[in-house]
Amino acid sequence: MNIKRIAKHFLMTRWQVNKSFPAATLDAIEKEIKASETMHAGEIRFVVEAALDGAPLFKDQSAQERALDIFSQLRIWDTEHNNGLLIYLLLADHAVEIVADRGIHAKVGTEEWQKICRKMESDFAAGNFKQGACIGINSITEHLAAHFPRAADDKDELANKPVVI
Repeated sequence: MNIKRIAKHFLMTRWQVNKSFPAATLDAIEKEIKASETMHAGEIRFVVEAALDGAPLFKDQSAQERALDIFSQLRIWDTEHNNGLLIYLLLADHAVEIVADRGIHAKVGTEEWQKICRKMESDFAAGNFKQGACIGINSITEHLAAHFPRAADDKDELANKPVVI
């Protein structure tokens, strides 16, 4: 049990999340996702979680493990062409994770996702939440447009609105 991590998570407040991701920033992220999805066949979700609580925290669940849980809970894996992608931010840990469905992951791979995550974490650490999110989405868009071009019959299967937990 990591006492320092537990304390960080208990001290993370909704106010801190709202300060980092005010309504205008969430609206900008939603617009960026919507614009992105006009350029490729992928489906992007953006989730900000303030902190872990209960069993996940006391079992020392990593941000990556939590991102996989959220990916499943939001049924991002359940797209027709296995083209769902989650951008997950665990604010208390200052950690960004990208979880891509197998159809996307096979084309892009872990190394590229990690580069995007580290860049977003750097921007977020500097307090540039809107910029970091939009740059991350644009970087993802480049990969998805290259590997999953948009077809005329593509439909928007997942909500574009960011989720704040």
